[in-house]
Amino acid sequence: MEILSIKNLTKNYGRIRALNDVSFSVPAKTVFGILGPNGSGKTTLLGIIMDITKATAGTYTWEGEQIAANDLRKKIGTLLETPNFYHYLSAERNLKIAAAIKGRGEGDIEKVLKIVNLYQRKNSKFQTFSLGMKQRLAIAAALLGDPEILVFDEPTNGLDPAGIAEIRELIKVLHRQGKTIIMASHILDEVEKVCTHVAIIQKGVLKTVSSVSELMSTGAKDTGISVAIEISAADNTAVQNILKELNGVQSVTEVDNELHLICSENITGEMLNRFCFDNGVVLNKLMVKRKSLETRFLEITGKQSDK
Repeated sequence: MEILSIKNLTKNYGRIRALNDVSFSVPAKTVFGILGPNGSGKTTLLGIIMDITKATAGTYTWEGEQIAANDLRKKIGTLLETPNFYHYLSAERNLKIAAAIKGRGEGDIEKVLKIVNLYQRKNSKFQTFSLGMKQRLAIAAALLGDPEILVFDEPTNGLDPAGIAEIRELIKVLHRQGKTIIMASHILDEVEKVCTHVAIIQKGVLKTVSSVSELMSTGAKDTGISVAIEISAADNTAVQNILKELNGVQSVTEVDNELHLICSENITGEMLNRFCFDNGVVLNKLMVKRKSLETRFLEITGKQSDK
């Protein structure tokens, strides 16, 4: 089931095209990351799908329907900007105000404070909270009314490593509870660790969209990406001679009694193992190196900054 379907979204700010014909869908019960450098169009995209900003062209639907702005904000929990709470009021009082503004969720306050691990600090003033705690309170406000869909814009922005870890674990908990989470981020590590799916946007253009596992698969089809494989055997010299006959092996380097191979994408570990065995060599190590999201991101977007 698709929670969100985006078709040909374009947004112009005068002569600047913030989004250029962007189309993709968000499956239900996923953590869907919208990844791109600052200024790539992520926040503009979230503003459009939450009916805060109007698109120049294109359409979007939530669960197959075009939902009015007021109904949309009741159905979806959002964190689109810096948390805006009263500094001199307690966490509980701030959530009561947030629930009154939303027109729902006052009965959820105790529950959401426990979910974000702030129940013990419910009577503490907002101004005494760390940045991570403030962000968790903002997520608690988004959870009022128990929405099935959550939309977060840079949820760990400005946090220290401890705060980032707190928000990361909270997102994982919410996902396990069956929520669909759409989050924009420019932090590669964050997306790799919490997201199940990702769309990469650069200068307003959608570069790719897939599951994170498929994106980082070294065997991904039609990418033109090389595969790194590490192997070893009792006689590495014999292996090197054999590999000269295997099309797709681009380079072989010996490192600490191991052979580090760079191969074309059609070479799999199983194929390599079978080829060596059929030629009389038994491998005692074979490891296909998993790409990091950073590696794939740079392969897709290029190594130069957008700035």
